[in-house]
This record gives sequence, C-alpha cells and structure tokens, in this order.
Amino acid sequence: MSADDVTQLVLRERQGQDRGWYHKMAACFADDSIVRMSWFTGSGADFVRQTRAMAGRGDHAVHRLSSPAVRIHGDRALAELPRIIEWRIDIDGVEADLASACAPVPVLPGTHLAVDAAELAGYRPSYRFLARYLNRKGYTVGDHHLGDDQPEAVAEQYHAEHTWLHQSPTTPASSADPRKEQHS
Repeated sequence: MSADDVTQLVLRERQGQDRGWYHKMAACFADDSIVRMSWFTGSGADFVRQTRAMAGRGDHAVHRLSSPAVRIHGDRALAELPRIIEWRIDIDGVEADLASACAPVPVLPGTHLAVDAAELAGYRPSYRFLARYLNRKGYTVGDHHLGDDQPEAVAEQYHAEHTWLHQSPTTPASSADPRKEQHS
C-alpha cells in the first residue's frame, strides 16, 4: 500500500458520495470499518445507507477537498483530508449557501438573512452553522466532535492516531486494507 493508494481510496469515497455513486462509495469501506461524522457514527456500510437516505430526502452536500496528508506504517495508514462541506439551504424562506468553514451567505445579493444569535450561541464555533442546519433538519449533531476550537481534544486525537499507526501490524503486509476508519 502506498500513499497514492490511500489518497485515491479516500478521494474515490468522497467522489462516490458527492456524485451519488453509492456502490462505488461502499466499495471504499472495509467490512469492519467505523465512520464518525458530525451526524453519524457506525459502520461504513451503514454510513453509505444513511448518506443515500439523506440525499433521498433532499439533504445533499458536496465536499471541496484539499490534498490529503497520508502516513503509513506497516499495514496501517492514516489519511487526513481537509475539506469544506457545502450545502444550498433554506433559512426561514431565504435561499443560502452554507460552507462548513464559514457563515451562511444569501444566494441572492441584497437578501436579508435573519439568523438568531441566541440560537447560534448554543453551538460550538467550529460547528455552529452546520450543526444548526442539521439539527433543524432532524439530524442529531452534538458537541463532542473534534474541532479547532478544542485544541486539547485535537491533540489527544492525533496522539491516539499516532499510537494506533505504530502498533504491530495486524495482517501480513500483502493483504493490508486501507479502508478502515474515517473521522469528520
């Protein structure tokens, strides 16, 4: 397994999700994979099913991706894929574009977008607008997810990943499977 193999696997999974190619998305997850996202925690297969169901309800986002950073040790690999989740949403009758890394912006210039500051105050800064939108749509987004506003938790996650990466190989190198776990 090379860094290019891992990179292409991660990019194919995101492309499968963004394009609605769920069979291709599913092929990117190992049977024992675990996915932790803002709105979902479970197996890779369940993540694909829930993503498909979410899109079927009209809740479809696309992902603007940066180049992944890949670390490999033996038969284990970690890939960090910086991304922005983009949605075209409705906020109380106003069409807006939501990017998970910034505030919502009205689609039509000059349109007033009323956002209740008191409601937003209940959300962490790193997930504020995305969490508000998803919670209003009926998805559960809690406060326990990693974010740059909690640097200690991020440092702990990197430490845990480093520890996992440098454990003894779990399978012979020839049968290594880079499709294990995804975080967001």
